[in-house]
Amino acid sequence: MIKAVLFDLDGTLADTAPDLGAALNRLLAEEGRPSQPYAAIRPVASHGARGLLELGFGIGPTHTEFAGLRERLLAHYEQGLCDSTRLFDGVGELITAIAGRGLKWGIVTNKPMRYTDPLIGILPLPIAPQTCVSGDTVGIPKPDPKPMLHAAAELGVDPAHCLYVGDAERDIEAGRRVGMTTVLASYGYIAEHDEPAAWGADLTIRHPLELLAHLPD
Repeated sequence: MIKAVLFDLDGTLADTAPDLGAALNRLLAEEGRPSQPYAAIRPVASHGARGLLELGFGIGPTHTEFAGLRERLLAHYEQGLCDSTRLFDGVGELITAIAGRGLKWGIVTNKPMRYTDPLIGILPLPIAPQTCVSGDTVGIPKPDPKPMLHAAAELGVDPAHCLYVGDAERDIEAGRRVGMTTVLASYGYIAEHDEPAAWGADLTIRHPLELLAHLPD
């Protein structure tokens, strides 16, 4: 019996790619590099600064310039945190329905608290999440099971009675590791080279409201 629904944030609840991409393109302009089209940015948005810098500069965390560019990128993002970010179509209605069925709900994201908390305060969520676990809340992000266990504990619900919705392989892995029912949000930030069919999600939805068919009345 499902008693709680937990969501990833970027690419699952909210379409944050436009603002993440704008931050990357401002940084690229500062460095005299060409901007990246939205079609290239969207699939890597779930991977945060690491994915964006790999796209724009072709570098990873071991590169000597990575740390400095990452801080500048995040500073740009913080300045335009919710300029174009929106809830995905149907999310508000879904959350209202979840609460109406007597279920708890919350968020488990790898986004740092520095951005998660203000963004949650700005987005027009009809009901506030009853837990919000960021990438640095427990000192380690998904796919480690600790964030998932922390969220379930805050809700007072056994992980086996939680459903977790996400759009990335690490989301499905994290949920499976703690025994949650996992749902792949196929409308999210999935790249052409990804193989979501191999991730082992229990369910797949193409629109947020499709989740309602899998929840108790």
